[in-house]
Amino acid sequence: MERILGSTARIIYLHGAWVWTALVAFLAAGVVGLAGLITHREILKRWSRALGRAGLFFWITYLPLSLWAMQASWNGLFLAEPRWRLAIVFAVGGLLLQLGLTLVDDPTWAAAANIVYFIFLLMALQQTQDVMHPPSPILNSDAPRIQLYFMGLFLLTLFLGWQVTRGMYSLERTPLNHR
Repeated sequence: MERILGSTARIIYLHGAWVWTALVAFLAAGVVGLAGLITHREILKRWSRALGRAGLFFWITYLPLSLWAMQASWNGLFLAEPRWRLAIVFAVGGLLLQLGLTLVDDPTWAAAANIVYFIFLLMALQQTQDVMHPPSPILNSDAPRIQLYFMGLFLLTLFLGWQVTRGMYSLERTPLNHR
C-alpha cells in the first residue's frame, strides 16, 4: 500500500496526525470540562473551553488537508465520502457552538458543551461508514518504521496542539482573584 501511494503517503500521514490531534483535544476538553463541573473549579472550565477551541482549530484546518489527501491518493475529490460530510457537519456545528459560547461567556456552559460535543462526535464517527477512506492505513500497516514515523509526527502535532491550547487559554478573561 505504501509503495502505491509513494510520496503522497506523507500528506496522508500529516492528515491523520492532524485529525487525531483534534480528537485528542476534544477528548481532553470533555474530560477537563467534566472535572470542572464536578469540582466546581473555574480554571478547569476555562481550560476545557481552550481545549475545545484548539480542537476545533485542528478540526477545521484538517479539512483542507483532507482535500489535499483525497486529490493526491484518489486522483480527485470525492465529496460524497461519508467521513468528509461528517467532518464538514461537525466543523460548522463546532464553529457555531464556539461562537455561541463566546457570546454567553460562561465557562460552565463551555465545559458542558464540550462533553456533549465530544460524545456526539464519537458516536457519529463510530456509525459513519467508509466508502473510499480506508479504516486505518497506518495502524494496519505491516511496516513498523512507517508506524514509528507516524507516531513521531503525531507527537509533534500534539505538541503543536498544546501550544495552540495555551494560546487559546491566554485569551481567556479570568476573574481578578484567579490571575
